[in-house]
Amino acid sequence: MNLLVLLIPIGVLSSILVSSPIEGRAVPPVSSISDPVLPTEKEEPISQISSDVEAQSPGVPKVKIVHHQEINKKIVVALIIAAALLGGIVLFLSCFWIYRLKHRKDSIVKNQQSPAFELGDIPNGLSLGPILGRFNTLRMSGKKGSIAVMDYPLLEEATNDFQDDNIIGEGRFGYVFKARIKDNFLAAVKRLNIEGQEADRVFANEVDWLSKIQHQNIVSLLGYCIHGKTRFMVYEMMQNGSLESQLHGPTLGSALTWHIRMKIALDVARGLEYLHERCNPTVIHRDLNSSNILLDSKFNAKLSDFGLAITGGNQNKNNIKLSGTLDDLAPEYLLDGKLTDKSDVYAFGVVLLELLLGKGPVEKLAPAQCQSIVTWAMPQLTDRTKLPDIIDPVIRNTMDLKHLYQVAAIAVLCVQQEPSYRPLITDVLHSFIPLVPVELGGSMRLAEPMAPASTGPVAANDAI
Repeated sequence: MNLLVLLIPIGVLSSILVSSPIEGRAVPPVSSISDPVLPTEKEEPISQISSDVEAQSPGVPKVKIVHHQEINKKIVVALIIAAALLGGIVLFLSCFWIYRLKHRKDSIVKNQQSPAFELGDIPNGLSLGPILGRFNTLRMSGKKGSIAVMDYPLLEEATNDFQDDNIIGEGRFGYVFKARIKDNFLAAVKRLNIEGQEADRVFANEVDWLSKIQHQNIVSLLGYCIHGKTRFMVYEMMQNGSLESQLHGPTLGSALTWHIRMKIALDVARGLEYLHERCNPTVIHRDLNSSNILLDSKFNAKLSDFGLAITGGNQNKNNIKLSGTLDDLAPEYLLDGKLTDKSDVYAFGVVLLELLLGKGPVEKLAPAQCQSIVTWAMPQLTDRTKLPDIIDPVIRNTMDLKHLYQVAAIAVLCVQQEPSYRPLITDVLHSFIPLVPVELGGSMRLAEPMAPASTGPVAANDAI
């Protein structure tokens, strides 16, 4: 570009020179110089003087007059050739620059449309500030934006060669390991257990979304690693594991008070509201459940596992392999393949029922018979006389009944079979804010100051 700026003035100057040819003056003959004309005398034409000299001195050779016209023509031709060459160079460089810009744009579009990517082809956009600053001195093979491309030996060392005693959780697509990196910095490493194109798609999709999404209620991705056919993702450590491990693990929800549970529901609603309302186009998580809701040391909830997330316009159910418990998936998606933001609202309703009742999404009634939490709870949630009796014993009689009825009503609306009857996640969010104390991120003011949230006994298999 700088070269073009320098060449354009040169071309302009050459054009000026070409349009204004040099006018040469004839040099007077030697005879006229040696005999200057006096001021009082009239100057005779050169042709007449030459004729007189020729007549008076027939033996003297004639003096030839040179007008430099031939030299001027050569200069003009040279300038024209130089200008043409400069113009050709400028035209060539301009075409080359335009080609490079077009080629680069096509490459970017192609990479964004590709379901899988090579090492380092991760979009920019994530800024984790001081957390990622801890990775600057680590052994990394590269960095794209703020996403670290980490060496496999580093992860192997940090997880003690991925020993079983370092497993802190298990998701739909793999195990999660505790990683102790330099200076005792803790992180969580997820190793995908799937292979082939599905692994590439899930891995690329999750890294893609988490590298672009930044929100206080969405887990932060610190780095990733590709080692042979195995893919690894490194997340921030979530000290209190997953909501599933807290509710259904060894502690059976003993650390989760009523207010903490309402705070978790509010945090999840905020995360979904960001995906549905603040992202353009709308992002549908599609895999929301208690195992993908992670809790930090203060029980702040964050959404994770975006391997199945899609934009609102993609409704093809057949592009993924559904596995695990299907009770948290909306019925219209399972039956007809219809997928909207209301599908996430249904999954949120299932999680809310787990928080209220302390039961899993599916309860086993007999060796060959199971019942979903929605089917079991719906008849009793609308009966105010039965509702207090089916609440999780850990929180029973610890809340205002008016608030209990309100939360139960929200859960009933969220798990409606007809999607149009379900509320928008924005409405759900605004319904929860008055139910959560100010100290925990809501707007409710307690009569007495709340004691700090206790981490309580933590499940042995904490997730990230």
